[in-house]
Amino acid sequence: MKMNSFYPVVMSQDVAKSADFYQRYFGFEVVYESDWYVSLRKTGEGQCFYELALLSASHSTVPASYRKRAEGLILNMEVDNVDSEYKRLVLDAKLSLEQDIRDEDFGQRHFILSDPGGVLIDVIAIIPPSEQESMNYVQSVWQQEGAAADN
Repeated sequence: MKMNSFYPVVMSQDVAKSADFYQRYFGFEVVYESDWYVSLRKTGEGQCFYELALLSASHSTVPASYRKRAEGLILNMEVDNVDSEYKRLVLDAKLSLEQDIRDEDFGQRHFILSDPGGVLIDVIAIIPPSEQESMNYVQSVWQQEGAAADN
């Protein structure tokens, strides 16, 4: 299968409020906007871009038994400096902190926020994993990065 695009569509009780949140705090821009659906895009490095869509949970395109807020979903956002994002988003902006900043043995330093609709947002910086956890990686990415830095 050839895919042209892949992006999450998150159901929201208040599409406008959720869209404002992602624009204000994460730099997304509106590509399409209606009262029931907002398509957002953020430009990354080079040709890379990130997409996120928000859909009214009560819209007729959603099967009736699924017309509720999103549950069981975490949006991961990898950043260069998780500590500065923690200061900006948690200490300065006072966003809803669901899990405080911490290091994980599997190779992440992160904290978890929630958006206005209760969707979790995991803000992450990649750090070297513990020696035990590094054995779980299929590729030896940590050795490759270290070797590349030495050259």
